[in-house]
Amino acid sequence: MNAALHYTPEAFDTSRPKLMGRHAAGEGFLRGYARHATADVLLCYAKTEGEFADFESRVAAFAGKPRPCRWIPHGHADGLRDAGCLFYPAPDLGELAWQRRHGSAKSHSLCGVTHTTASEGVMDGLGDLMVAPLQSWDAVICTSEVVKRTIEHVHARWGAYLDGKFGGHASSPVQLPVIPLGVECDEFAPSPQTDKRRADLRKRLGIGKDDVAVLFMGRLSYHAKAHPLPMYLGLEEAARRTRKRIHLIQAGWFANESIRRSFVEGAKVFCPGVRALFLDGREPEIRRAVWFAADIFTSLSDNIQETFGLTPAEAMAAGLPVVVSDWDGYRDTVRDGVEGILVPTFMPEAGAGEELASRRVLGLDDYDHYIGRASQCTGVDVRAAAEAFAALVGDPALRRRMGEAGRARARSCYDWRVIVAAYQALWDELSARRAQDAEATPRAGSAPAHPLREDPFAAFASYPSLAIGPDIEVAAAPGAGEAKLDRLRAARMNTFADDCLIPAPEIAAMLARIAAQGPLAVAALLDGLAEPRRRGALRTLGWLGKMGLVTFGARKPE
Repeated sequence: MNAALHYTPEAFDTSRPKLMGRHAAGEGFLRGYARHATADVLLCYAKTEGEFADFESRVAAFAGKPRPCRWIPHGHADGLRDAGCLFYPAPDLGELAWQRRHGSAKSHSLCGVTHTTASEGVMDGLGDLMVAPLQSWDAVICTSEVVKRTIEHVHARWGAYLDGKFGGHASSPVQLPVIPLGVECDEFAPSPQTDKRRADLRKRLGIGKDDVAVLFMGRLSYHAKAHPLPMYLGLEEAARRTRKRIHLIQAGWFANESIRRSFVEGAKVFCPGVRALFLDGREPEIRRAVWFAADIFTSLSDNIQETFGLTPAEAMAAGLPVVVSDWDGYRDTVRDGVEGILVPTFMPEAGAGEELASRRVLGLDDYDHYIGRASQCTGVDVRAAAEAFAALVGDPALRRRMGEAGRARARSCYDWRVIVAAYQALWDELSARRAQDAEATPRAGSAPAHPLREDPFAAFASYPSLAIGPDIEVAAAPGAGEAKLDRLRAARMNTFADDCLIPAPEIAAMLARIAAQGPLAVAALLDGLAEPRRRGALRTLGWLGKMGLVTFGARKPE
């Protein structure tokens, strides 16, 4: 099954100073899709030809060769119907559902995917899944089981509010399948090239043959990603116990100088016995090569903005044993004692964060402070982290065994070949649902497609003195004719939005008919016109009146 990809370059590009997880996930998906999608033509739903050209070039670069691509411009309903599904790289499908309702809800499916779910924008989007005209043939892919449970919790709370306000039973028909993010395992496979990368980078970084290098890869933020203290303290204790020389490579980027100083100074204070190295993880070569310089991967995430966590899967693909927090999607990815070690985490029970939520709603805290306050009260077991690090640092055989298990798990569960196939199987399932299920929120014949985005001539019908309709009489104004029409049309201020009118030759023909036969009923001009040409004719009559070429009046009784 194919799908059109809703494309804006920003969502699939990691070449930016402010690199976020969703950018890496988007780029990884497009790379995997370009290489492994079993589709004759890749469909791109984009606003401009320039964006489509960017899509084509990225697909060719990722696939290693040009692949046939087709552009579906925004709003092109026939193109989406032929595609069968529109994939959007975010979970907020509400606006796309309202757009689809201007045609047929059964024309195509909508499929989104989760990234962080903690921001108010995403939470609003999740709530909108219950009130927008989404259907059972639509889906939001959850990248982990805990994300699915979070969405189900949000829907239960929001549904209870809607039930209390309006009665009935509010629910969302949207499917919530769990499909993880993917990894291009071939890029991490051992080879003479990766051996050379390892040797070169370790030499450049001053890491000895018998030293142990521990890697953290990701955004370096103590309030929005992972507080480094458990990592620092745990590695310091592991160095003391094992007497091994440990190098901690932190490859990522800092949002500001203050955060950078906190990490650098924190490493000096809390793990003075560990050599701390900082690399810019935004550099493509660092992102590609740093895995091979390490012996252990770690990520002790403790933040509610995390959902899946791609880096442990990448580390496993590179054959690294992992020490990660027992948190969010990490516990889906890593089996404790098999591919690595899960370190216990803790946070206050439900209800203890009421003030944090209130401060966000009242505008006292921005998003960064909201998640920062939550993370300040959430922790990772330092003693357990130290035990895990010490076990792996001191036992090369355990590192090899867990690394090999991780490589096998990444290949079987997270390789893009597997994930893209799961996406396409989901799109097949949605197509089958679209064929057999009844529409959950059918549109009444006269109802607007979007009640809050209605026809302006309906929403503001009380504004004018007269509404131009079939029973209104229209007559040509004195001096109206083709010459005057052309003179008026020559002024840009009179034609700045003429794409909502009928074509210019038809306007001239309409005016000539009114001048020859008028006054006549508007109904006579509309006779035999199908929608949407009928609507265009009514708009054109309004324009002719605006130009002073025709006049209107109520029909006289016969």
